[in-house]
Amino acid sequence: MKRLIKTVPVLFTFLLVYGSQLEQYRSDVEKWEEDIQAFETLDQTETYPDDSVLFVGSSSILLWSTIQEDMAPHPVIQRGFGGSKLSDVAWYAKRLIYPHKFSALVMFVGNDISGREDDKSPEEVDRLFRHILDVVREKYPVTPVFLIEITPTASRWDVWPQIREANRVLKAVCEENPNAYFISTARHYLGDDGKPKPELFREDELHLNRAGYLKWTEIIKEALGKRDQ
Repeated sequence: MKRLIKTVPVLFTFLLVYGSQLEQYRSDVEKWEEDIQAFETLDQTETYPDDSVLFVGSSSILLWSTIQEDMAPHPVIQRGFGGSKLSDVAWYAKRLIYPHKFSALVMFVGNDISGREDDKSPEEVDRLFRHILDVVREKYPVTPVFLIEITPTASRWDVWPQIREANRVLKAVCEENPNAYFISTARHYLGDDGKPKPELFREDELHLNRAGYLKWTEIIKEALGKRDQ
C-alpha cells in the first residue's frame, strides 16, 4: 500500500507536467477535433463487447475496411484517423481510449517521420509514446498494450534509417513497461533485395493493400495469441 501511495502522485505529477508540454502541438492537433467528436458520437450510439480489441492510430487503421472480418473472432473497436501522429494520439488519448472497455489496445502510428522539416526526433517519439502509455495506465493498469512497428514503405524509403531508429526506441519503451508489447512487422514487408515488397502496398506505395492487411492480420493475431497463452 505504501508503494502505491508513492507511485500514484508521481504518475499524476508526470501527466500534469507532460500534459503542459503537449501545448506545443496544439495548433497541429486541433484539425482532428471533428474526427474525435465523430468518434464520441459513435461512443454514444454504438455498443461493443467488453472483450473487444481497441485499435487506435493513423490512416492504416482507418483504411482497414475489412478489420472486423479479418480480426474475427476478436471483436474490434476501430479508432483510426487520417494522417495522425503520436502527438495527435497523445493529445486526444483520453477521449479516444477512456470511453471503452477492452481486452487489449493495439496502436499503429506511422507519420511522425516522413521526410518533412517537422519530423520528430527519437527523443520526442520516446516522450510521446511514454505519455500515451501513462495515460492508458491511469485507467487500465494491467490491460495489454500492443504497438505495431512502423512499416517500411517505398514512399518514405529515404527516411527509413530514421524510422528504423524510431522503431528501436519504441520497442525499448515496450520492453521497459509491463504488459506492453512491440509487434515486429518490418521483415515481413521487405523483399530479398532489402526493399519494401510492392505487392503488399497500394499504388501510393505507403498504405497496405488487401495482401498487406492479411499479413498484418496474421502477425497481430499471433501476438494476441501469445498474450492469451
